[in-house]
Amino acid sequence: MYVLARLEGEVMIDADKLRQLKARHEEISAQVALPEVASNPRQMAKLGPELRELSEVIEAVDRYQAMVRERDELRDLMRNEEDEELVALAREEYGAVRAALPGLEAHLRSRLIPRDPEDSKDAIVEIRAGAGGSEAALFAGDLYRLYDRFAERQGWKVALMNTSEGAAGGFKEVIFSVSGHDVFGRLKYESGVHRVQRVPETEASGRLHTSAATVAVLPEADQVDVTIAPQDVKVDVYRSSGPGGQSVNTTDSAVRLTHIPTGLVVTCQDEKSQHKNRDKAMRVLRSRLLRHKLSEAHAERDAKRRLAVASGDRSDKIRTYNFPQDRVTDHRLSGPAKNYPLRRIIDGELRELLQALRTADHAERLASI
Repeated sequence: MYVLARLEGEVMIDADKLRQLKARHEEISAQVALPEVASNPRQMAKLGPELRELSEVIEAVDRYQAMVRERDELRDLMRNEEDEELVALAREEYGAVRAALPGLEAHLRSRLIPRDPEDSKDAIVEIRAGAGGSEAALFAGDLYRLYDRFAERQGWKVALMNTSEGAAGGFKEVIFSVSGHDVFGRLKYESGVHRVQRVPETEASGRLHTSAATVAVLPEADQVDVTIAPQDVKVDVYRSSGPGGQSVNTTDSAVRLTHIPTGLVVTCQDEKSQHKNRDKAMRVLRSRLLRHKLSEAHAERDAKRRLAVASGDRSDKIRTYNFPQDRVTDHRLSGPAKNYPLRRIIDGELRELLQALRTADHAERLASI
């Protein structure tokens, strides 16, 4: 979307591209000022994020270019001014400006990465036990508690949407929503297969087991993002049940939604109210349909992620939690940045790891600009 080049150690912005950005910014600003646009949620949902992104880019470019001009003026002053006291002041300011320029350059580069419009959305997180039997279900429970603790530290709100408990504890499946500031943009790096290596409490011989659980993080969609026609959804209701078939509710409160065009199926039974279960199931269905819509636009990239998330195979892993070595290794990172203390991660201290993943992602995307 943006053109950035380096010439003689200095970041140069393509002048024509910058004029196009400013023209687009003025165009969108004029559009959102119109009453008919400002009162249209669908149009505002489309134009608002682009306007904010363009504003951030233009502001970053202006700040960087202003400081480059200041640096050049100070350099000329040092060369041509005969007043030694004034030259000394200019030299001091010149040093401060040169020291500040790399930080502004880094900020500019980060702004030049087109922001994913989904990043600001809330998220729906789905965790499923994969290979490993009962131990995988226990690990899925550990992952749920990890994200719950992390969300609490961020001031986010977590709400359970659907659960299927494992026979020995944990979850065969747990689906929950997370709401707050830039939730999806932070949690999206968690999608994939998570592998655990530890000695289960039930293992009398002390043998090390390897199990896996899959995590899928979806941007939460609303009716502005995805419209579902009533005739496209088949609704089934039934009595909810707990582990081993134990009855949880004696009324038909559980809901199963089948989206006929895509074949997607969503169930929800955690609430005693059929109406609440239906609302939660519809939220999950919208988010899955939004993911489907987005993945069509990024087919090759998302196909690899869907394959990894769907399989639950131990070999398709993004991260390993090694309990005997008290270490978490993220296989998408390299060098020292890929290893973290396990106890801290399990306790929900994910911020440093997620920042490393975000930085690596930005570096890869910048290389393609």
